[in-house]
Order: sequence, then C-alpha cells, then structure tokens
Amino acid sequence: MQRIHLIAIGSASMHNLAIAISKKSNFVVTGSDVEILEPALSHLHAAGLTPNKMGWNSENIHKGLSAVILGNNATSDNPELLKAKELGLKVYSLSEYLYLQTRSKTRIVVAGDLNKTITTAMVLFVLKKLRIETDYIINTDVKGFDNRIKLSYESRIAVFEGDECLTSAIDNRPKFHFYKPQIAVLTGIQWKSCADYPNFETYLEQFTKFIDLMEVQGRLICYKNDENLNTITAKLRRDIVAFNYNTPAYEIRNGITYLKTKKAEIALKVSGEQNLQNIEGARLACKQIGVTDEQFYSAIGDFE
Repeated sequence: MQRIHLIAIGSASMHNLAIAISKKSNFVVTGSDVEILEPALSHLHAAGLTPNKMGWNSENIHKGLSAVILGNNATSDNPELLKAKELGLKVYSLSEYLYLQTRSKTRIVVAGDLNKTITTAMVLFVLKKLRIETDYIINTDVKGFDNRIKLSYESRIAVFEGDECLTSAIDNRPKFHFYKPQIAVLTGIQWKSCADYPNFETYLEQFTKFIDLMEVQGRLICYKNDENLNTITAKLRRDIVAFNYNTPAYEIRNGITYLKTKKAEIALKVSGEQNLQNIEGARLACKQIGVTDEQFYSAIGDFE
C-alpha cells in the first residue's frame, strides 16, 4: 500500500491529482491546505479526500508515507515540507510525480503559449472516441472528462498539456521539463510578460531545453509559420524527427466549415483557421501512435 500526502491540496491541479491517485488501487491519499475554495472543496468531499482540519500540521508527515507531493502554492518554509525533509522522505512536485507514474508509457506533450489547451483536448477527444485508454493532464475542464488528471495501470499512452510555469517553491524548473516526451507538439511561442522569466530570451530557452529533454528518436510536431519556433528548431538533435503543420485545406458553406481530406470533406463543429491548425497538429500527434487519418477524421468532426 502506498501512502501519498499532498501539501497544498486545494489548488486546481493538486486536487485533481489527489482524486486521480485515489482511484488507483493500493494507494491511500491525504492532503492539507490553509483554505480550499469551490469547486475544489466539493470535488474533494465527493472523493472522500477533504482534510479533517484546515491548516498545516507537521504531524501529517510521518515515516509511513511513500511520497510527499508539494503544490506550487506552498512556500519553502512550509512546516510539513520541513518535516518531510527532516525525515528524509521523497518530495515530488506535481509534474515530477506525473512523470514517475507514466515513465513506462508513450508520452505526448502539447506545449506552447498559443492553443495548447484546445490541441490537447482534441487529442484526448479523438483517443476517447476510439476507446484508446489514456492517462492525461489538462489545465481546464473538458466536456466528457470528469477530472483534469487521469492515472491508471492499464493505459500505455499519456497526454500532457505542457506548462512552462515554474514547478514549486523549491524547484525553479518549468513544469514541462519533467515530461520528457516521445512525441511533442509545439503550437507557437509568443512573449507575454511573465513573472517567472525576466525576458523573452530566457523564456525561449525553456522551449529549447524542452526539445533537448525529449526521449531518443522523439517526434517533434511544430506549427510551420511561427518564427520563434523556426528559430529554436533550426538545429535539432540528429535523432529527432520533425514534422511541420499548417492550415489544412477547407471550405465554408452555409456557415459550416468543411475540412478537405484526400477521401472526403469533414463537416466540423468548430471554425476559424487557428482551430484548423490545432486539428492538424492533433492529427499528426495521433498518427505517431498508430491512429490512421481515417480514424482521426471520423472522430474529430464531433469535437465542439
């Protein structure tokens, strides 16, 4: 039996992680926080994971724990964190723990600060329609998925929305550096003022490092018309296979967008060139794990 304690369980990602872990057999989950707001409080209550008492308590940490997971809302002087260090317990960030749980699986990571959430959602939607068991993390609620994180014993694939924000109070690496994907999609990079990075050059370096951390013979899928992506992918490791994507052929009739494929036109429930580009990136990602174009197109037409 593995006993896992989550410090700062009330955040959006951490409470979803707690629920995901608790659904695996042979795991017991506890957590703590000074305040838990809705909807996290209701979600934890429904899963039987609400802390007995709010606040930090070093007595929550003991040698019987298999691991402690530190949320990025916790500070470096957190008394539970200090107790965990004192006892020599293994302390993980959320991202590090996700990698630990999926390191034997094929990991698809969608990153970039443009459209990564919807592209991730498209990949997950298609795999679910095709009944392909998948672990995942996504940073927002998606129709048809009851939790933002899923971990299982059965799946051989994990799909991650890659987040470039810093990991935790004791680890200043970006979250997506932990995932080490076999398949990566980079949707685009645009500089937005970010407290985690002092300038655009430093920000861009994180994506270069993300590519460098890909597994051997990784597949890298990039939006073709992004100048920043073109800059960082100009010189790739020799073993990385790169694919570029652009806006696929389409036509709009009576307010409906039709995607033109080699065999047929696919009526879509989404519109706009960005969504068409997202579809193309998702298609290439799914293709790397054996999903045929015919299977992909038969599913994506229902994506809202």
